[in-house]
Amino acid sequence: LIGTQDENGQTNVAIFTSVVHIGANPPLLGFISRPHSVPRHTLENIIITKAFTINHVAENFIAKAHQTAAKYSVSEFEATGLSPVFLAGINAPFVKEAAIKIGLSLVDIIDIKINNTKMIIGKIEYVDLPKNRIAKDGKINIETAQTVAISGLDTYHKTIELARFAYAKPDEILEKL
Repeated sequence: LIGTQDENGQTNVAIFTSVVHIGANPPLLGFISRPHSVPRHTLENIIITKAFTINHVAENFIAKAHQTAAKYSVSEFEATGLSPVFLAGINAPFVKEAAIKIGLSLVDIIDIKINNTKMIIGKIEYVDLPKNRIAKDGKINIETAQTVAISGLDTYHKTIELARFAYAKPDEILEKL
């Protein structure tokens, strides 16, 4: 779920299926916004405020998360029963129900000409997650956070870790962690 607000403090939250890791140094995440041929509150709010949040969806609120895709004239928080919360000076609302919350500042918007979409890229400024979700080596355990995955536009899945491997190098045997 991506949380934003406009210049008047009107909050917005919407489900996006195309969130992607862009880089680690600096820490960047991005997502794809549909063509800006109609009002796109999330995109417009990010352009104005330069801030947004990414909030992991958990199994216990997938229906509410999915419903944020509807076109409301009021805040999706209000319409769906999700709770906005502001943390760490980030000028965008987080989803209180999310176990993993990430606050970002806008660094770039890339036009994708082939289909008129935009890639919004943000720098991670803040991460809120329970310490018991972090392994000793820094890995985040999304299964214990009950984070779900989404495929297509409407199908949600539980995650199960199948394997974890060391960094792959040529001519070395792959080590399972």
